[in-house]
Amino acid sequence: MSWTRTYDEDEPQRVNRWLAQSGVCSRREAEGLISDGLVSIDGVRVEDVGRKIARGQTLTLADRGAARLESKLSVVLHKPVGYVSGQPEPGLIPAVRLLTAKALVGEAPFIPDAKMSLPPVGRLDMDSRGLLVLSEDGVLAKAVIGPDSEMDKEYIVRVEGRITSQRLALLRHGLALDGRQLRPAKVSFAGDQVLKFVLTEGRNRQIRRMCELVELRVTDLLRTRIGPLELADLPEGRWRVLTAEERAAMIAAGGALRR
Repeated sequence: MSWTRTYDEDEPQRVNRWLAQSGVCSRREAEGLISDGLVSIDGVRVEDVGRKIARGQTLTLADRGAARLESKLSVVLHKPVGYVSGQPEPGLIPAVRLLTAKALVGEAPFIPDAKMSLPPVGRLDMDSRGLLVLSEDGVLAKAVIGPDSEMDKEYIVRVEGRITSQRLALLRHGLALDGRQLRPAKVSFAGDQVLKFVLTEGRNRQIRRMCELVELRVTDLLRTRIGPLELADLPEGRWRVLTAEERAAMIAAGGALRR
């Protein structure tokens, strides 16, 4: 089904930027749709990728363009330890290999094959487990891991070492990695030798390195939430398709439509 909407802002705006702000696609994807003749304004095909739309004009994305975007797959995976999020080095196994028909919970439009590229939207290192989103969706990726995103992620972390109030204070604010100060984090007790971390950034192996700086060693790390999306009761090693409602909630939480 085609996508149609009337522009109601006062200032004219480039079509590709408006489509991205509306959560339809990324700017680059919009430019490709325009180049392929799949975008029209008031019934006239848009020929120029720099074209602007004005108040009261109606933009339509052709059925073929809408189908192209809808074919993009976004999945929610409960990643076990031992799998890498993205493109692996020789000898390592990418998490996308877990996306089999047998491991699927619910329904999917298709099952990814071994050649399909599904980049991680926020990496989870090989020694960690839990919620991992894999997606071709550029708008979703911007909302979750874009440079302006402030979406928080929640982790349950088991550690070895003495947990003191001083160490907790440093974990919450006061540490630096790679010469850069870390953003404030929410760190609290979650059980015997267990901490809950809520972060708004995702440096490489950040929690493990933070703990090392205060002489704690991580023995288990489970990501349970990315913004409004929760791991919930999805079994380890299983996957499901991200729903349209979940996608909209994550994009809104990441602020992708406001920029």
